[in-house]
Amino acid sequence: MRMMRQKDGLLPNLLALSYATAGFVIGWVLFFSTSWFINATGIFILAHAMVIAAYLIHECAHNTIFMKNNWNANLGRYLMWLTGSSYSEYEAIRNKHFRHHVDRADVVSFNYREKLAQYTLLVKLIKWLEWLYIPAVDILMHSLVVILPFTMANRRHKRLHVLTVVIIRAAIFLSLASIKPVVLLYYAIAYMLFMHVMRFMDVHQHTYEIFETLDQPRGELPENFTPEYETQNTYSNLISEKFPWLNLLVLNFGYHNAHHEKPITPWYKLPEVHRQYFNDDERQLLPFRNLIKAYHQYRVPRILNADLEDSPYPGKGRHFIGVDGVSFLVTH
Repeated sequence: MRMMRQKDGLLPNLLALSYATAGFVIGWVLFFSTSWFINATGIFILAHAMVIAAYLIHECAHNTIFMKNNWNANLGRYLMWLTGSSYSEYEAIRNKHFRHHVDRADVVSFNYREKLAQYTLLVKLIKWLEWLYIPAVDILMHSLVVILPFTMANRRHKRLHVLTVVIIRAAIFLSLASIKPVVLLYYAIAYMLFMHVMRFMDVHQHTYEIFETLDQPRGELPENFTPEYETQNTYSNLISEKFPWLNLLVLNFGYHNAHHEKPITPWYKLPEVHRQYFNDDERQLLPFRNLIKAYHQYRVPRILNADLEDSPYPGKGRHFIGVDGVSFLVTH
């Protein structure tokens, strides 16, 4: 049995994995320089290394890298440490993403909007932080991965895993801070940049209905949740059509309709699938420049609002509110 799922998969995946690992290490090393310019460079390198690592986790979840599923799982667990998502369990990430594809919906444990709306002061604080471009919703959603095992009975079995990761990461951060305390601030900035990139790619890719059924066995899907429904409520958000190589900055994750058409396609073959199925059809392709404007314009309304299913988007995405809190790295 060969090692790689795809015969041509060794080089592209090795390059991506090497970049993510080297970028993570180099970013941290640059934090300890006495030059603020080098420190800033380290912030951007680390943030982008985490982006690539995150999308490699997505590849592992689809088992597109290795022939053996447990090899994909072990690589995914390693990458989760790089992205700061190691508080979750790999199988929980994979299960949630599997439900997203099979159910053709955003499947969650609970709809945070309904619960968050009950806390007026917290909503005001989050709105103020989001106005300042601090990704407060994402910080909250990632924090709940640590909190929920101690507040929800059906997640009590995750407590030991969460505590173990908290202790290990705290020890690492304290050791680094003992050398140069400001490196924790640099990491926080890098992590927020990472969150913004991940969220920008996520918020505009679906107008799916949200179902609070993640912790329940799969039931029957509504009759209208057909492959046509999936395509109509899925959007591709390429960084550039003119210069396709720029899409490699997010491992081609912007070819989202192609990914949903052929979920087991590896990241480096998605442009080919896009050309095959959607090359002459731009109805689901939203221009990057319009989405940047929409991401900025609706950053505060998006906290408690989202788009309706089958929504038309005048101006090709200019009025796309998007949806927060659907990262595949969050397991609730």
